[in-house]
Amino acid sequence: MSAQRIEGKAISDQIREELKQETAELAAKWIKPGLAVVLVGEDPASQVYVGNKEKACQQMGFHSEVHRMPASTSQQELLELVASLNENSSVHGILVQLPLPSHIDEKAVINAISAEKDVDGFHPLNTGNLMIGDDSLLPCTPAGCIELIKRSGVSIAGKHAVVIGRSNIVGKPVSMLLLREHATVTICHSRTENMAEIARQADILVVAIGKAKAIDSRYIKPGAVVIDVGINRLEDGKLAGDVDYSDAVTTAGYITPVPGGVGPMTITMLLKNTLKAAKRIHGIGE
Repeated sequence: MSAQRIEGKAISDQIREELKQETAELAAKWIKPGLAVVLVGEDPASQVYVGNKEKACQQMGFHSEVHRMPASTSQQELLELVASLNENSSVHGILVQLPLPSHIDEKAVINAISAEKDVDGFHPLNTGNLMIGDDSLLPCTPAGCIELIKRSGVSIAGKHAVVIGRSNIVGKPVSMLLLREHATVTICHSRTENMAEIARQADILVVAIGKAKAIDSRYIKPGAVVIDVGINRLEDGKLAGDVDYSDAVTTAGYITPVPGGVGPMTITMLLKNTLKAAKRIHGIGE
């Protein structure tokens, strides 16, 4: 018995079609969602991500700006750019590509982005709203994980969800979103004892630890939904998740592949956040 693959690309395309429809409705009101991406330095992975975001915006009919700055940019110069984007009425979403050069304080930059334009969902105000269950711009990858589960026809309410990983970017926010969907949530991390035993109790297992193929079928309850957030490059140049797919697929009920699972969802949820921010800024209800 082999698990059903959760195809992130297909689900992502479905959401983008819905967003295109909403974008067309906004265009009729002379509103064009706008995203500004800021890239500091020459990090090759970041260059690829930024290029993909720019292309996605153009496909959606969004206004798109990319601000490329040298690695030598000072924190003050970056904060001044962020301040000008906060004031720019054609920009509804601001994303500063991380990681930043070591001489720049990431927290100071994230805090400087207007909370209503924080399409990464990292601003303390958005993080706090997520925590208490208020409406906010959600972190893109965690929100994408929830969409993958729901659009695969799996009900989250009442299920036991185990999240392996407690990062501020994925582990903690995805735990909060699962809680919001009425799951019972357990968080495991590097200090957890009996992790395999705990993970095997999960109806829904979300893995985000950044270690290639660290989780295999010993951690998986038969029939469980397995969402693999990890993306690791192996020595042979191939990509692998944090879950050992070929082993896990024989035990899980549903599973995301890497690549092609969570990955395509992240930029799609960024587009969704930008559209949502544009509507909120223009006082249009959801």
